[in-house]
Amino acid sequence: MAQKTLSKVQGLMRYTNEQAELIAIQALGWLSGQDDLMMTFLGTTGSGLDDVRERAGDAEFLASVMDFILMDDDWIKMFCDDHSLPYDALQHIRMALPGGSLPNWC
Repeated sequence: MAQKTLSKVQGLMRYTNEQAELIAIQALGWLSGQDDLMMTFLGTTGSGLDDVRERAGDAEFLASVMDFILMDDDWIKMFCDDHSLPYDALQHIRMALPGGSLPNWC
């Protein structure tokens, strides 16, 4: 099986939709192992555990997982350290998910 690699364009990492979804699923699994953080995610998104189970493979839901983790630098660092990813990887992963190409007006 061929190894899937990231492409670099103008110094930026580019993830395929498939790669981004797989890492976002890992992020959801990681989040579910962080009890307090998972409860914060559920409260913030208005999701219930049934919603998480039903939508775990839904790219739009996975985008909300990435949006949530990207809210806090400590969460980013914890996830990236646990998964041996560079700290800036999550923003590029988010860009490959639905709505990720929208401008950030903040």
